Amino acid sequence: MALFERAALAQVLKNGVDELQLGLSDVQQGQLLDYLALLHKWNNVYNLTSVRDPLQMMTLHLLDSLAAVPAFAGAQNVLDVGAGGGLPGIVLAIARPDMKVSMIDTVHKKTAFLTQVKVELGLANVTVYTKKVQDLTVKTPFDVITSRAFADLTDFIEWSNHLLAEGGRFIALKGTAPQEERERVPGDWKVQDLQALRVPGLDAERHLVFVQREATV
Repeated sequence: MALFERAALAQVLKNGVDELQLGLSDVQQGQLLDYLALLHKWNNVYNLTSVRDPLQMMTLHLLDSLAAVPAFAGAQNVLDVGAGGGLPGIVLAIARPDMKVSMIDTVHKKTAFLTQVKVELGLANVTVYTKKVQDLTVKTPFDVITSRAFADLTDFIEWSNHLLAEGGRFIALKGTAPQEERERVPGDWKVQDLQALRVPGLDAERHLVFVQREATV
């Protein structure tokens, strides 16, 4: 990535961070640019995303994920299911260095990329798993499990709810978040909130879907 291109991307990122009022440091913004450069480089070989242009990657991927960061306020231990190229997991880990972020994907080349990002950016708060989420076991359950364009809400919940701490919640990053899908959530799970997101520079629908287990009387 050429220096002039990085400078242009840095300005778009800074403007987006300011608009979202995230208060990220210069170091954090530098890490996000380094991550974008790695995503662009590895994408040529590993096909991590269909988006090829770095400027589009900035808006469609990084700013899109950054817009969700405030929803994770208070979370300390997060799992990103179907993490792919690290969205939103890597972005969350950079924006919230105080928060543990685990990422899981079944595709080895994708988790190899995530591991490389962890090493190159020095992200001590990141853990990467290569397996089906249904087969994952952990000592400490997660207070938030998230995904971005991963699966139908029902599958997402059924496959991973064994990993959620009591009182924890799912946060799914969706586009339109269709009502039919929200109404089909399984068993005693319930969509507690639907939050529209405004992503800087993006004229498209984005939503966060919050799902929790209904309290038993």
